[in-house]
Amino acid sequence: PMQQGSGSGVIITDDGYIVTNNHVIDKSSDVEVILNDKRSFKAKLIGADPATDIALLKIEAEKLPIMPFGDSDSLKVGEWVLAIGNPFNLTSTVTAAIVSAKARNIDILSNDMKIESFIQTDAAINPGNSGGPLLDIRGNVIGINVAVAQGAENIGFALSVNDIKKTIEQVKSGGKIVTPFLGIRYVLLDEEIQKENNLP
Repeated sequence: PMQQGSGSGVIITDDGYIVTNNHVIDKSSDVEVILNDKRSFKAKLIGADPATDIALLKIEAEKLPIMPFGDSDSLKVGEWVLAIGNPFNLTSTVTAAIVSAKARNIDILSNDMKIESFIQTDAAINPGNSGGPLLDIRGNVIGINVAVAQGAENIGFALSVNDIKKTIEQVKSGGKIVTPFLGIRYVLLDEEIQKENNLP
């Protein structure tokens, strides 16, 4: 049987470029974009990056309303944010939240080169919210909603927009996505590791 899934996205240019999560469109044979005014478009996948869970789509449309990117580095813990998406196909559902933490690594991306630095909020993130925007109170996109903590309520995570801007530009320009790395893994130093390695 044919399988179908749904998610959300962010229109970033008035000629039809749309950002969503890679896991929303991964392994799909066709992608359909339905706008808020109910117009439907077949979308072309421009490119995707599993390491940051970002995908860029393109629809043939003009003069679309866009959402401007903000500066996620200036976001502060305790600040109010809004999450917008289509959970359970309930169009344009908005939930208010507070930023709990920045740069969270929760080990949910399966890619070997994964880059995790999530914004944690208490936004209600449900199936269908993935790929939708996290906005600051001025209406700027400061994150892309990606997941909710397993088995938890109101513990949501969003990709920091400053971390994915370069990826989006690389995909849009058709260039190869460059992910630099040092080849080093680390663990947090706790009491057990200190004792095992005789560390101070």
